[in-house]
Amino acid sequence: MAAATATATAADDEARLLRLEEQAEHGGGGAWEYLSLARRLRARRPAPVLRLGLSLLNDASARSRLASEQWTLYEQVAVAAMDCQRLDVAKDCIGVLSRQFPGSARVGRLEALLFEAKGDWAEAERAYALILETNPFDQIVHKRKIAIAKAQGDMSLAVDYLNKYLELFMADHDAWRELAEIYVSLQMYKQAAFCYEELILAQPTIPLYHLAYAEVLYTLGGLENLQTAKKYYASTIQLTGGKNTRALFGVCLCSAAISQLTKGRNKEEESSELQSLAAEALMKDYKRRAPSMEALVAGMLKNMKLS
Repeated sequence: MAAATATATAADDEARLLRLEEQAEHGGGGAWEYLSLARRLRARRPAPVLRLGLSLLNDASARSRLASEQWTLYEQVAVAAMDCQRLDVAKDCIGVLSRQFPGSARVGRLEALLFEAKGDWAEAERAYALILETNPFDQIVHKRKIAIAKAQGDMSLAVDYLNKYLELFMADHDAWRELAEIYVSLQMYKQAAFCYEELILAQPTIPLYHLAYAEVLYTLGGLENLQTAKKYYASTIQLTGGKNTRALFGVCLCSAAISQLTKGRNKEEESSELQSLAAEALMKDYKRRAPSMEALVAGMLKNMKLS
């Protein structure tokens, strides 16, 4: 119920944002209301934010009516300008903020972001390092350092930064998932498996983590890994109400691989009904959603001796 209410509220907010955008873009007013809502929703709409924000900042009377809120608008316009590659505008906005708030770490982050937008990675790194000297627990800055490493294609450095980040912010599930995905891209599957184990411990009801962990274990291979992978494919099926096609395939593939490795020695695996149920569910799924593929899937399952 709560999830449905939150979804409905988000949809209403998005619809209101679009209405305000259209209204403001056509001279109907409401620019500040639109910009405030865009900030609250964290909506990334740089082009209209830049146009409408500049229209307010360039109007002295409108700017004065905003009072202290104008500094928030300067920051919002600076970020939008960088997204739109209007680096001249971003520089001007950051300059105004720097004069108003000398020595501010928040303005320092904007200056570092401007270096990033220019592709001046070394200067951005130096700017972030200065901020971390004052506040080593600045979460945003640590994330930006990870982003810089990824932007340069240095995945090893990104892994190093992510590990250091997680030493400070162990409860950041998105960071664990990002680290896991980078490990997979580097074919460091044991390390990826550890990350997914942490995610499953923290959020055991999210099927995506069970599925990803199973796929890493299947890739690693070996009887023990395959048996564990099969269990996590099964838990994915359970958590999704039997509707995850990828997990159903995973159970079948693990069953076939285990059968090859044990060559009939594992009676428990032979007597298990899980693989036959997964195969049956797959056939029903393809018959309903992609009947043209039904024969192909049936042939594949037959080759795996699962149908």
